[in-house]
Amino acid sequence: MTSISQTSEVKASPAEGNYGRPLAVVTTLFFMWGFLTCLNDILVPHLKSIFELDYAQVMLIQFSFFSAYFIFSVPSAKLIDWIGYQRTMVVGLLTMAVGALLFVPAASIPLYPLFLTALIILAAGITALQVSANPYVIALGPPATASSRLNLTQAFNSLGTTIAPKIGGLLILSSAPLLTSEMKLLSPTALQAYRVQQASSVKMPYIVIGVLLVLLAIVIGLSKLPAIESLRHVPGEKIHDSIWRHPNLVMGALGIFAYVGAEVSIGSFLVNYFSQPGIGGMTEKVAAGYVSFYWGGAMVGRFIGSALLRTIKTNHALAVCTVCTMALVTISMLTFGHVAMISILAVGFFNSIMFPSIFTLGLVELGPLAGDGSGLLNMAIVGGAVVPLLQGVVADHIGIHHAFFLPVICYAYILFYALSGSRPNSRRTMQLTCN
Repeated sequence: MTSISQTSEVKASPAEGNYGRPLAVVTTLFFMWGFLTCLNDILVPHLKSIFELDYAQVMLIQFSFFSAYFIFSVPSAKLIDWIGYQRTMVVGLLTMAVGALLFVPAASIPLYPLFLTALIILAAGITALQVSANPYVIALGPPATASSRLNLTQAFNSLGTTIAPKIGGLLILSSAPLLTSEMKLLSPTALQAYRVQQASSVKMPYIVIGVLLVLLAIVIGLSKLPAIESLRHVPGEKIHDSIWRHPNLVMGALGIFAYVGAEVSIGSFLVNYFSQPGIGGMTEKVAAGYVSFYWGGAMVGRFIGSALLRTIKTNHALAVCTVCTMALVTISMLTFGHVAMISILAVGFFNSIMFPSIFTLGLVELGPLAGDGSGLLNMAIVGGAVVPLLQGVVADHIGIHHAFFLPVICYAYILFYALSGSRPNSRRTMQLTCN
């Protein structure tokens, strides 16, 4: 991080001061990136019908978006060392605004690769926010309540993901798309006109989003946020430690990969899943409304988790929730109709504490390496690119209903991490001494 003279952050130590106001300011970032991330679940069925894509092709939306985490997480961590946490948040918001506004030319042409480019730029900005905001919230108060605090901010992230499908469904899926057989009857000129008309529905939402992001960047830039001394790492300063010496971080990165992969896979397929005759048999616009229950469950779970994690060990709560998600996804695969719908939607509630819990457990005992550790954990969000794409390939071959076995595998690894992989070095050393 840069010297304090180069940033508007105010010196403070984790145990001092009233952090209510800075925590509230940073929480707005969690809401915004949650809202934008979940809009992808609406873009998936919308662009699938416009460009006549199969499941594997349309999952390039999530692949492009979440690949940005892998590409830009380390540069974002270095940016924190250079300009500080607060200015990195501002840079992230302005980058997101550029990506959001690129949806306008992408919809005007319309061109699928340009949509993917806009998503990569948007996600690059979100990556900068994730790398800076998550460890900042963890350090913004006593270590004992770090997991509870991050769950609280992530609850507002889930508020964004809950609202997004409903608003996106109303604005973006405003008209019923033509069937593939009907589109094949159109002349090239008529087909292009149809695609322009359908794609135009994304313009206004993303213009508004772009403007709001710029305004939020100004607010964050002018706010006096405290600088957390325990997170300070001045470039060139010698630190006799390495992130690779912390197994809880390395295995936590794999846990983030698995969790985001499972969560995004399920969310991305819900609209198409509920449209299946044997499941919900509903239109895409109606199905989009149900996606809000999936993300809404995560929001409720995080508010509850924020309170419970003040008294329950984080790894124990993570293990219980993981077992529940595995059971619910399996039930959905083995059943049809309302049972299949309700069980898959209920997964959202038990997903709730997973990301903040894994993130907190991964950063235990990192100290001044927290920024680099956060960079590694955020690189692992690329799981949201890889797993949905794999599930898309599987769905094209065996059907969407039974392709959900991939998230079950992901949850199985998270269970291992909760029970064993999350132990920090001090506990591992203690166990070896006792043995």
